[in-house]
Formats: sequence, C-alpha cells, structure tokens
Amino acid sequence: MLVQRLGAPSDFDPLLERVRNARVVMIGESTHGSYDYYRLREQLTRRLIAECGFSFVAVEGDWPDCDRVHRSVTGAPDGIPDPQVALEHFERWPTWMWANAEVSRFCRWLRAWNLERPEAERAGFHGLDVYSLWESMQAIFDYLGEEDPASLEVAQDAYRCFEPYGKRVEEYGAASRFVSARCEEEVVRLLARTREQALCDGPDSFSAWQNAEVVAGAERYYRAMVAGGPESWNIRDIHMQDTLDRLLDRYGPDARGVVWAHNTHVGDARATDMSADGMVNIGQLARERHGADAVALVGFGCYRGTAVAAPRWGSPAEAMVMPPAREGSIERRLHELLPERAVLVFGGEDQPGWVTETADHRAIGVVYDPTFESWGNYVPTRLGERYDAFIWCDETTALHPLPAHAMTGELETYPAGV
Repeated sequence: MLVQRLGAPSDFDPLLERVRNARVVMIGESTHGSYDYYRLREQLTRRLIAECGFSFVAVEGDWPDCDRVHRSVTGAPDGIPDPQVALEHFERWPTWMWANAEVSRFCRWLRAWNLERPEAERAGFHGLDVYSLWESMQAIFDYLGEEDPASLEVAQDAYRCFEPYGKRVEEYGAASRFVSARCEEEVVRLLARTREQALCDGPDSFSAWQNAEVVAGAERYYRAMVAGGPESWNIRDIHMQDTLDRLLDRYGPDARGVVWAHNTHVGDARATDMSADGMVNIGQLARERHGADAVALVGFGCYRGTAVAAPRWGSPAEAMVMPPAREGSIERRLHELLPERAVLVFGGEDQPGWVTETADHRAIGVVYDPTFESWGNYVPTRLGERYDAFIWCDETTALHPLPAHAMTGELETYPAGV
C-alpha cells in the first residue's frame, strides 16, 4: 500500500499511475454535499481527460438534464454557451448534487478544453440515473416530432399509459400490484423502435434511445419500489451500469470513462454488508463485466466537517455539521494515522489490518440526521477490497449550490437516499 500526502494536483501522480490504463475509473464521495470531495474529484478528472485521454464523465444524475450540459461542454450547435446556465436548469430535488459551483467550474474548464479540439475528440458529460421518466418521455416526443413522426404513436401509447398517475409515478407502482401493468408492454414497443433508429443514426437518435431505456428502467423501478427491499436498488444500479456500457460502445473501442457517484454505488458491494442483503452496485458490476484490471474504484472519506444535505426528503438543503467519526470506524483510524489530506493506493501483500478487516465506513446521503451517528450512517466495509484507492480529507466543508428551482423528486431511494 502507498500513502501520498495531498497538497497539489501533482500529488495525484501515484494514483494516476495506478489508474491510467483502466477503461473505467469510478470516483466516489461519502456525502453528496462536500466541497472538498467535488474539488479533488475535479482535479483528478481533469488529469484523466487531459493526460490519459478519457472520453467522457458519467454521473449519478438524470440523462435529460446532463444531456443539456453535454451539449454545452462539447460545443454542440444547439448547446447553451455557458455550462453553468445549463446546470441551473436542473429541477429535480436534490438539485445541489450537480447544480453547484464546483461542477460548474469543472464544466466550464471542460468546454474550454473541448473547443480547442476536433469534435470527434471532445469529452462528454452524461447522466446514468433512472428517475427522469417524464422528462425522458418529453425528450422522445421532441426527437420523434422532428426526425421520425411515424413513430410518435408508439410514444403516445406509452405516455397515455402513465398519464392517469400524473407526475407521481410511484402511484403507478402501487397500482401495478393490483391491476395488469400494461405500461410494460407499451414501453417495450417504444424501446424497440428507438433502439432500431439509434443503431443506424447519429447522436440525437442515441440520446432518444437512452431516454427510452430510462423510461423502461423507471417503469421497472417504480413497480419494484413499492415492495421495498433491495430489488429497486438493484434495478437502478444495473440501469446505471448498462448506461455506462452503452456509452463505452458509443464512444468506440478505445473509449474510456470516468464515473462520479456516491461511495455506496462505486465501492464494490461484495466488500460490504450490502452483498448479504442481496444488493449489487456499479462498482461490483463493472469489475464483473470488464475485469478488475480494467476498472479502478476510488473512494472518499472524512473525519468531520460540514456538508450540504437535508433533514427530510424534499426539504430545503442546508449546511449540516458532521460530528467526529465514531469509535472503531475507518474514519477514526485514518484520523489517527494520516495527514490532513492523503491518497491511499491499495495493493501488494503487506497491508495493515485496518485495510483488510471489516470496520464501519461513513456513508451520508442527501438526507442526513447527525443524531443517527451512534447507530446509523455507516456501512461495514473491507476498505482494500471495496476500493483500489482512497482519498482522505480529515475535515471537509460544505459545497456551494447554484440558484435552482428545486422540485420534489421521487420517493427516498433505498436504502438511504444515495
């Protein structure tokens, strides 16, 4: 195991050597609202794109919103010139995950970097998540109205099936427990039609296909969600991994992708108690599909600080205080052993016990109650198996949300809003 003090972007050199030949690098976060995680992740991602030739960034966000950002950062003819304006269009709660000053700074850098290069060499920005059923449906209508009016009837059939449930599609999930879920058949027809077009057309048809995949994934997700348990989580993470694989195929045989998501998605579930509960995640799936040597998983952690979160699902975000990590946790041990900021690169036979043994590892979602620290907010983890590397910040500060019109999003995600 290698430990490197972090102070400047060049201090990532040992980590870059470890991941530069990977096809996929997943970079996590133990909260969705810490400035330090976003800033360090940005610095590492810039180097992966500029020095190692990575093709795109894929984030734990909605496809339609992120496609607007993608068109901006790649300089598409219909793209918004300022990526920050594109980010300010994010409306689904929690908007602060991507509509923040830290992501804006990265996207402005990415646009400037891209515009100095030929269109085929520009790095993209994409969303992996499954929630945007209505937004994706509208995007399909917009595309078909321009490019394939003959297919509009198929999309309208799918829309009419969900329409009685309004924007509260979890009500569709509840209804599907008692009545025939005809929407599944309509969605499959829509998916087949847009997939056929995407295989022989350009980027707009690929985006329409992906929006149809979102509609299909959302239909399965909401039916599973009402039953509780791990199935809806697995549908979501499998959808995200399938989307990542489609992007790798779309960008070509030499494509390489960077993923930004919570540690709970990035860190291999088999090295946690998630596996015993029947849960998988994108870190595990990527290793299984592409091979461990082709995938690098990078986690984040801190001892204490502040983070943007909300006390309840859908309520306004605030800068919340994270108390010192509890006794026996990985974070408490790293606080005692490491400098204020450091990167750990795992590997080799001679690793300390705290790398290989199971210990509690902090995980904070968009909903956070600091009073749960004594019994919740932690995932039992074997750190050196869950990640290939780990970035340590002893104390963090809250990130800086952009002005946005937050709408209440979907119901709280299982297991804890991550």
